[in-house]
Amino acid sequence: MPCLLAILALFLPRLVIALLALFTTYLQNAYQTFLWPLLGFFFMPFTTLAYAWAINAHGSVTGAYLIVVVIAVLLDIGSLGGGEHARRRRRLVVAKD
Repeated sequence: MPCLLAILALFLPRLVIALLALFTTYLQNAYQTFLWPLLGFFFMPFTTLAYAWAINAHGSVTGAYLIVVVIAVLLDIGSLGGGEHARRRRRLVVAKD
């Protein structure tokens, strides 16, 4: 089951955050309040999941766990940039019509 959840997290990270928040204490173990996972749900879902995994698996974000969190940050930034690029491209296509 954890492997299925990990694969699902690559495609639907917000759904995985919601499932973890509703049915487990996984996020509660990593974060002191519910504010950070809530903000992560909207702004940086990959980073939220990677940080929670690092804290639950190792207890801190060091070594290879730090590399995973940095990759998650880059994925989040890339997904935001990709969305902005697509929005601009749509705007140009509409303006030409």
